[in-house]
Amino acid sequence: MTRTPIIAGNWKMFKTVSEATAFVNEIKGGAEVAGVESVVCAPYTCLPALVEAVKGTSIKVGAQNMHWEENGAFTGEISGLMLQDLGVHYVIIGHSERRAYYAETDETVNKKVHAAFKYGVTPIVCVGEKLEEREAGQTKDVCKVQTEAAFAGLSAELAKQVVVAYEPIWAIGTGKSSTAADAQDVIGYIRSLIAALYDSSVADAVRIQYGGSVKPNNVTEYMGEQDIDGALVGGASLEPASYIALVQGAK
Repeated sequence: MTRTPIIAGNWKMFKTVSEATAFVNEIKGGAEVAGVESVVCAPYTCLPALVEAVKGTSIKVGAQNMHWEENGAFTGEISGLMLQDLGVHYVIIGHSERRAYYAETDETVNKKVHAAFKYGVTPIVCVGEKLEEREAGQTKDVCKVQTEAAFAGLSAELAKQVVVAYEPIWAIGTGKSSTAADAQDVIGYIRSLIAALYDSSVADAVRIQYGGSVKPNNVTEYMGEQDIDGALVGGASLEPASYIALVQGAK
């Protein structure tokens, strides 16, 4: 099966509304590459302006988190209904920073995945191991638990639409990165887990990204592996020229 590569920039807590709009205006055309999907995941404050800015382009907009409830007394939270209302296409769920700093658990990740689909927003689900887990040889054990939890209760049709981002935590923002062969080994394993949960047709449909210090000078190497379908990129997605190079390198 041919899977469309997806490059998703995760801006984290960077960019004002005016900076975000200027960024999109600079990447129009250059980041619109046939056969590659371009996604920008921005802070909540930027989302309305970005949805407007990408109109008429193939660039998609994503959020960085959401709550699993539609509404309620959850100060500071944003619901799937709100994202749907804005016209947001994607939402990152279970990023390691959310797990580490904001008590995200495998259970809440699963709730958010279901809620995202309820409101027509596609989840980008993050899984990955800490440095001490990697050194203890637990990488695949950790990914197994996180992946199976994220997909729990999803129909095969919904499961096919999930984007998984394998992000070894020790490689995020550190300048260190998995080799392409190591990333392929883990991502191939994640695909086998999905096949065991459903079947090979579902597993073949799911797009699995690599994340962790991906840059324009190494993205092509990762994309050369058979099971790697793109990248979830932090720092290297903040500059227009770098983002364009990432998208073009994914072709």
